[in-house]
Amino acid sequence: MHSPVRSETDFFKGVVVFCLAGALVAVLALVIDATAAAIVAAALIGVGIGLFLTRSRGSMPDRVQVASRGDGVHRVLVVANETIEGEELLAEIENRTAGRPDAEILLVCPALAGSRLQHLASDIDGPRAEAEERMHRSLAEIQRVHPGARGVVGDDDPFAATRDALATFAADELIVSTHPPERSRWLERGVIEQIRRDVDLPLTHVVVEGAAARVQEVPAA
Repeated sequence: MHSPVRSETDFFKGVVVFCLAGALVAVLALVIDATAAAIVAAALIGVGIGLFLTRSRGSMPDRVQVASRGDGVHRVLVVANETIEGEELLAEIENRTAGRPDAEILLVCPALAGSRLQHLASDIDGPRAEAEERMHRSLAEIQRVHPGARGVVGDDDPFAATRDALATFAADELIVSTHPPERSRWLERGVIEQIRRDVDLPLTHVVVEGAAARVQEVPAA
């Protein structure tokens, strides 16, 4: 069984739902009677337990299958958002495609909501526009060396954005760029571990720390 609470956002959602359910029970107790409130409370607890168990069993997605095209072209999928303009990430892309003039690069920028409230309200228009701006600026730099490089703004869930991209882009390897652990919501959500576990591709993790960077080859699951 896997934990259904993967981040502060999940915990925040749970607290909000719990408070709303408690308020509903309190109102029923005042307006109708305590017995009706107790019945509703029991029903809500049952539903909550059912959802908890379902999420726990289903939190591990099916392993993502990536079919190689077998045409000799080396394809690199790069997933990054706020660190996308870092020189370290651009240097690692160049390192991974060195000696491969026909390499194909797809840059994916998940548009993460800026706050828990935005995330809960699915209000990502602003973050999406910002991600698109960063993506175009970085893509211009990459295209100086690889003119055929492409870029897209993906789902606000980094793993979903990765999975969606792999459905149409037969990558040979992945590069994921994040902030350090103390600043990265992606690392908080376990994105690197999830990709390592569910995507059968070599994975490089670039951690951008101001003027410095750490590049780590992530071992297969």
